[in-house]
Amino acid sequence: MTYMIHGNLILAMAIFTIGMLGILWKRNAIAIFMCVELMLNAANLVFVTFAQSLGQARGVAVFLFVITVAAAEAAVGLALFIKVFNDKQTIEADRLDMLQH
Repeated sequence: MTYMIHGNLILAMAIFTIGMLGILWKRNAIAIFMCVELMLNAANLVFVTFAQSLGQARGVAVFLFVITVAAAEAAVGLALFIKVFNDKQTIEADRLDMLQH
């Protein structure tokens, strides 16, 4: 049981690190968005791991809440990407300066 906890936490740390490095290195807004989703999934893995190890359902409830928020984020993010692409003809994050004015 302890090996599974450590393995899951190491996997969650690796997934979170990949997501964080992707946010720092990527310029495409969709790639950045996918990296944020990776980070959310890493947090979900931690919640589920501790919920299973402690035998409580609270971690699974938080997992379901985070999945719901991620689904709403995906819908809103896709709508924003479509709108920005129609206006600017690009979704490169360093070229988008609409919020600076």
